[in-house]
Amino acid sequence: MSHFENFGFGTQIRKSPYFDATVRWGAKAFSVYNHMYIPRDFGDPVQNFWNLVNDAILCDVAVERQVEITGPDAQKFMQMLTPRNLSKMSIGQCKYILITNTDGGILNDPILLRLGENHFWISLADSDILLWAQGVAVNSGLKVSISEPDVSPLQLQGPKSGEVMKELFGKSIINLKYYWLRQVELDGIPLIVSRTGWSCELGYEIFLQDGSLGDILWEKIMAVGTPLGLKPGHTSSIRRIEGGMLSYQADADINTNPYELGMERLINLDMEAEFIGKDALLKIRKKGVNRKQVGLRIECDPLKEPNNTFWEITKKGKTVGKVTSAVYSPRLKQNIALAFVIIEFSEIGSLVEVSIPSGICKAYIVEIPFFDPEKKIVAS
Repeated sequence: MSHFENFGFGTQIRKSPYFDATVRWGAKAFSVYNHMYIPRDFGDPVQNFWNLVNDAILCDVAVERQVEITGPDAQKFMQMLTPRNLSKMSIGQCKYILITNTDGGILNDPILLRLGENHFWISLADSDILLWAQGVAVNSGLKVSISEPDVSPLQLQGPKSGEVMKELFGKSIINLKYYWLRQVELDGIPLIVSRTGWSCELGYEIFLQDGSLGDILWEKIMAVGTPLGLKPGHTSSIRRIEGGMLSYQADADINTNPYELGMERLINLDMEAEFIGKDALLKIRKKGVNRKQVGLRIECDPLKEPNNTFWEITKKGKTVGKVTSAVYSPRLKQNIALAFVIIEFSEIGSLVEVSIPSGICKAYIVEIPFFDPEKKIVAS
């Protein structure tokens, strides 16, 4: 562990079941997400991006903790947590949802998996929804059980991920549709696999249901995948910004509402079911928002690394917004960013200025996503 001596590993932050394997396979740096270490560096992030878009990468995303909801009222309770209509969600289906508070603020933007009639997993972005859900349950009058199960996902993402999956699980796995899941085993290791991921590429998530087998599972996948071009990797900031995917705590937080993100499709205010935040969201819909998320093309030398602070956006000396996620895309050969801008300055094509650490740059407001807007790659 000597080359990580500056990171400050301790027992109060959990290690993933794949932690030792990722270190063996070249993880150089970690950050913390959902109170757990996540690998953030396997060498050059640009090479990691090309590995993802040309071949396939295996990422430790055990930090996507699951909140398990079971019990006779599990469906009713789950609908309380989200403005997305779940009434037609089938067993075996996954949905991207928002979890909102009483002000309509976004608490998380997870993937919901339905494993049974009254059995759900909320696969989390970076916030404490286990505590929120347990708190909501206390006075709900509903019969539900809420816990964090022993479940740790891996992401297998990229155009060759289907080939690797076929080698692991047989040809029938290719019939798994986008945003559906299946229960499988790999040499006796209990897994759920889903056609989901945080990459905007063809991909799968492999949910291990026994943390003691993490090392074995990682090695099995790499042994099968390496001859097919699979590399160890980390979630790619470049690719997810190209695809306009949110990073919770960066591009959205408790003070962001779905309308500011243009996410009306995830809200059903006309359904009979009550959910937390319904009244607030009705008011926001009626009143409108004063800022919105936009894409930016920043005109300066290629950014050396993603932003680690929110950069100020100005127009004629007036602050009009902030950059939330910025990166240089080697494929698009431009600096791209997600940002929030006051509504009257948010028109596509508008020129603004961005304060980056090296100075002030021109930037143009553009459509998002920056690449594959029809999502043909990921749904292929």
